Amino acid sequence: MSEVKPQERIRYTVSVDQYVDYHKNGYLLVKGLLAKEDTERLLSWTDDIYHGRVTELDHLSREHAWMKGTNKTERLSSARMHMPHLHNKTAEWGLLHPLVLDVLEALIGPDVLALQSMLFFNPPGKGGQGWHQDSFYIQTQPDSLIGAWVALDRADESNGCLWVAPGSHHEPIYPPPEARKGYVHADERHIQGLVPASAPSNLDDSVNNLSEIAAKYGESVPVIAEPGDVLFFHSHLLHRSYRNETADRFRRAYVLHYCNARSWVPWSGSNENHILARGRTHLPYAVPQLGTAVELSPEPVSGDDSGSMMVAMPGGDMGKMEM
Repeated sequence: MSEVKPQERIRYTVSVDQYVDYHKNGYLLVKGLLAKEDTERLLSWTDDIYHGRVTELDHLSREHAWMKGTNKTERLSSARMHMPHLHNKTAEWGLLHPLVLDVLEALIGPDVLALQSMLFFNPPGKGGQGWHQDSFYIQTQPDSLIGAWVALDRADESNGCLWVAPGSHHEPIYPPPEARKGYVHADERHIQGLVPASAPSNLDDSVNNLSEIAAKYGESVPVIAEPGDVLFFHSHLLHRSYRNETADRFRRAYVLHYCNARSWVPWSGSNENHILARGRTHLPYAVPQLGTAVELSPEPVSGDDSGSMMVAMPGGDMGKMEM
């Protein structure tokens, strides 16, 4: 595993105002966080997958209709790939992108564990997911989960951008019905792509009890994003999307999940299966397997690991203080 010293690159600094906005609203959109060449690298990767030039990821499709052949209709029938970072170098690089980790370091760090990667294609006529909260599905103890939604295409109301209920991250987790008669979440028929193209684009909110919770926070907000923008969102934040209603536009996004590396992760086999991306931890962890460099803190010489913390610095930015 290679490591990079922080002083060898230009870091992204999160301001105190951004930090406050994130904790107030439950999300933070960082415009242009990824450089054009970095976004193009991810886009080229998605094109390679779409055109069959990348084959090691074929088994990761969420739907069985993902095909190796050249039939465009068959290829359009799949919407998501899960955990590509375990198999592909570009996917691992995207998960461990240093600028994304700079923001995470300020919001939940300074110690960051990388948990999950998902590549969404959302071609015309596909996509859509009802109100839900990520923390029910990926547990961390203490609860420090955060998502990072990397836009690869322009995302807007027409092609299925995310919608959020600002402030709803203050709510507890509402479990779905299979978990001891809990709250109905997303309409699974729509997520699985089984709703006919002639069906209404909006999901049936009458069967999603979380709509009542989201309504407490007023009008939901569309998150309009350009390629290279990254949306960071709290794991309790109620969020959703609609079907891509355009005829010729994809809504590709690389969606990532992280937590503070001091949290215990019972999800997916515990901490030892997830990558320590920033800082250090007293818990087990994995290292990048495909050569991506990370910035780790040296282990304390005395063995007394008091760690470090993120604090407000003079000038209005967040910074790390060793304790």
